[in-house]
Amino acid sequence: MSEHSEHDGPVGHVVPISTYLLVFLALIVGTALTTWIAYIDLGRWNTPVALTIAVVKMTLVVLFFMHVKYATGLTRIVILAGFFWLAIMVTLASSDELTRNWEIVPQGWNMIVPFASRLF
Repeated sequence: MSEHSEHDGPVGHVVPISTYLLVFLALIVGTALTTWIAYIDLGRWNTPVALTIAVVKMTLVVLFFMHVKYATGLTRIVILAGFFWLAIMVTLASSDELTRNWEIVPQGWNMIVPFASRLF
């Protein structure tokens, strides 16, 4: 019989637990920061700031918890293709929204339901 060493078989990248704990701590801080920002009125910057925090958190999850940081070239190409498709969809949705020349102004419940003023 042939001799087997303990290093035979597939060998993957071993990530230290401290890395996972630091990424987890960063995700918790990001979640707390998102919640804190939600209560602050930044005007039209609310959405971009929240999306920036979300993208940073998403990047941490993809790189470390999904092991893309240590993956081969094909896995990286598939991930990049997914992000390219997301960019196409966001561009199409944004082009539809940004080319509209009208704005919806809420009129209150009285315009929608005439008898609502008697309820409140």
